[in-house]
Amino acid sequence: MSALPFDIAAASVQGREHARAGRNNQDALCIRASEHGLVAVVADGCGSQPCSELGAQLGVRRLVQAAQQRLAEGERVDAASFLPGLREDLLCLLGELRGELGRDVLADFLFTVVGVVVTPSKTLIFSAGDGVWALNGEVHPLGPFPGNAPPYVAYALMRGDEVPLATQALVPTEDVHALLLGTDGVADLARLASARVPDKDEPVGPLSQLWTEDRYFANPDALRRRLALLNRESVRADFDARRVVRTPGLLPDDTTVVVLRRRIVGRA
Repeated sequence: MSALPFDIAAASVQGREHARAGRNNQDALCIRASEHGLVAVVADGCGSQPCSELGAQLGVRRLVQAAQQRLAEGERVDAASFLPGLREDLLCLLGELRGELGRDVLADFLFTVVGVVVTPSKTLIFSAGDGVWALNGEVHPLGPFPGNAPPYVAYALMRGDEVPLATQALVPTEDVHALLLGTDGVADLARLASARVPDKDEPVGPLSQLWTEDRYFANPDALRRRLALLNRESVRADFDARRVVRTPGLLPDDTTVVVLRRRIVGRA
């Protein structure tokens, strides 16, 4: 996917509670690579809005496209103008959509963001709202926020709040060995290390498996299948009690993750 020396795994799964309530997966992800660098963004639409997956999907695509365009124009990720400009690119799109569709659509544009821009020299990790990021094995949760109400970039259009795209890390790319971006559902996943996989006699395992185990990079569908397995409802018959026992999936919230791992020469 990229000329940069990284393998990539990415997946998204609908949360247990969203499935129970008949709601869509309101997370989104987008990854694009070019000769200028690699950009990846995950987003989590506001759960109280019926169609926030629309804003999340549009948002990640706009941020990735705008970041790639800025890189192509020679802008540096360590420039003070990079993230404010990226934010304005996003708000410009949302503002145009509001003008075409009316103010009623603004509530569907509420979504959190966790993203990365990787160039040959620098790697920039940024966010707005809650989620999770990890760099070289060190995990950093974002939030939770009071009242489970994270700040959203689109508040600038709704009520004039200046919610920035905030820098979480800016490091030399040569120092990046493993990197993870996740929506807040990944925080739930991180707490499940000792839980048992539904219908299997094995632990879920630590979050670090996502960047240490080759299987997630060897098969492009392996990560999605793992998340789906963890969120599968277990149904078994208790013959002694003459009843069916149902055990819910392990991930209550939509869970979306992107993992980058430095490619080792000679590794298949």
